[in-house]
Amino acid sequence: MQDKNFDKLAQKFAKNIYGTPKGDIRAAVLWRDLAPALAKLGDRKLRVLDAGGGFGYFSQKLARLGHEVVLCDISAEMLAQAQEQIDASPEPLAIQLIHAPIQALSVEHHGYFDIILCHAVVEWLTDAKPTMAGLLTMLKPAGLFSLMFYNKEAMRFHALVSGNFDYVAADLKVKKKVRLTPTHPLYIQEVKEWFSDWQMSLISQSGVRVIHDYLKKSQPADFDYQKLLQMELEYSQREPYISLGRYVHFLGQSPAV
Repeated sequence: MQDKNFDKLAQKFAKNIYGTPKGDIRAAVLWRDLAPALAKLGDRKLRVLDAGGGFGYFSQKLARLGHEVVLCDISAEMLAQAQEQIDASPEPLAIQLIHAPIQALSVEHHGYFDIILCHAVVEWLTDAKPTMAGLLTMLKPAGLFSLMFYNKEAMRFHALVSGNFDYVAADLKVKKKVRLTPTHPLYIQEVKEWFSDWQMSLISQSGVRVIHDYLKKSQPADFDYQKLLQMELEYSQREPYISLGRYVHFLGQSPAV
């Protein structure tokens, strides 16, 4: 089992991902991609698997829309945060929490799903492709697969424009790893080939943080983060900006029977 366990970093991880401008961008781009695809599945209750979903930002969002969600994570601390937020919700949320590595999930125990989310997980796995293939055995025909992964080429470009040439020359390897820097970033073409191998149609692709991570450290006094968010949404589905996204979001659909 190769999942990265964020138990010791749960508070830092949650703080770094959401409740910040980069978290707002991530949430906005993903939801912009997901919302129209969900609408095409019809006005009905859907079964959702949030694989490696941490404290379940999208689990909670989808449950509030009336869907039935299974949230799985290897981190007990992350799931404890999820439970606190679920308990604090003014409305009941149909979310089942499973404390396990995502490789342990199976059709036999958990059934089939209309949607599978796997966001910022594969870049921590040494067995990423077979693990994702295992998840897809639980996806219904014409189901949606939302995969967000850390983009290795953007990682390289960010290092180049920051002047970290030794790091680039070392193929982005350092002796001491930063704890929140993914260990197995992926190339876009590599993941496209996965989707092709799985006979899954790619219905949308977006860069996540195509501008934010390249901003100059010093910004004008009147810098407007809402305008930044607007620009992120505007350029996130255009090349060359998709390929510059710190993360890339692929939304695929499985073949209909």
